[in-house]
Amino acid sequence: MFTTLFLLKRLLHMKRTLLIAIVLCTLLACGDKKAPDVSGIKVTLTAQRFDKDFFAIDTNNLMPSLQQLGQQYPHFITDYFQHILGLPPFTGGGDEATQLAKQFLRDYRPVKEAVDKTFPSTSAYEADIKRGLQFVKYYFPEYKAPERVIFYIGPMDALYQASLGSYGDAITTGGLAVGLQLHLGKDFSLYNSEMGRSLYPAYISRRFAPEYIPVNCMKNVIDDIYPEKLAGKTLVEQMVEKGKRLYVLDNLMPGTPDTLKIGYTDLQLKGCYSNEGRIWNFFLVNSLLLNNDPDILKNYMGEAPQTQELGAGSPGYIGLFTGWQIVKKYMDKHSDMKLSALLQVPAMEIYQESKYKPK
Repeated sequence: MFTTLFLLKRLLHMKRTLLIAIVLCTLLACGDKKAPDVSGIKVTLTAQRFDKDFFAIDTNNLMPSLQQLGQQYPHFITDYFQHILGLPPFTGGGDEATQLAKQFLRDYRPVKEAVDKTFPSTSAYEADIKRGLQFVKYYFPEYKAPERVIFYIGPMDALYQASLGSYGDAITTGGLAVGLQLHLGKDFSLYNSEMGRSLYPAYISRRFAPEYIPVNCMKNVIDDIYPEKLAGKTLVEQMVEKGKRLYVLDNLMPGTPDTLKIGYTDLQLKGCYSNEGRIWNFFLVNSLLLNNDPDILKNYMGEAPQTQELGAGSPGYIGLFTGWQIVKKYMDKHSDMKLSALLQVPAMEIYQESKYKPK
């Protein structure tokens, strides 16, 4: 299905390039003129470069240096050492935690140098995060948004499982935490090393790019607003729950390409729209919508290089796309509904009222 589509695309005549660009621009959210003006909404966001401060400490006087670092980052430092580095509590100058911290600082020096080169400044990403938080305050005025974004360097395997994917960014007690070691670009040498590929196949590491920083932060905020509860839910309910989040993300980040929000490539997303009816028919013909067997659902609701049954070129996690379209269809009929109310509508109700039947 998808393979044939993509081969045909490569054979299209050059005179169609402009038309394709226009279509892609529409599909990939090149802009949203309906977005409310949030420029007057006040949001406090302080950015901190924990990565620089941590790697600048004096390892010959580690404990006093860490105590000083703790004064700068009173909330984040515990999360960092215990939950990100996974170190035992510090008890003295020669304990296991101290030695492991020194080893991390030594071993990750090349990563730190790559981060310094890629992120001499994080101001552009901070601005995008702040704008996203302005939309958060507009749509969810009662929510107490994080007031800090903390950039850090963690272990390469420090991947956080969130509702819409896996990445090295999270919300901690200190604020939004961004793991720069997983934002160095898909061509970063360590990702493509034997060790890197064993941790992250290319279909995952291609998303380890700087431009995903604001998107991941907003996804984490959505999870904080609306914690996910999928236990026992059927496939269609799970798809709709994911779709709710992507629809909210659309509103928090108008103008952001859909490819960044859903994590598909341009070709994958274009293929999904072109084959939307066939994808839906696959779920219907195979009686999958009301299935709640985790072993079956993981084929459509989890990270993968492709959806095996749909052929080469199709994206994994295909349920994200379908759930997103169902929620869009539902909201076309409930355009006055607030986002906070949408999140509370039962998934099955959304599916049934949407009358989703793509051709």
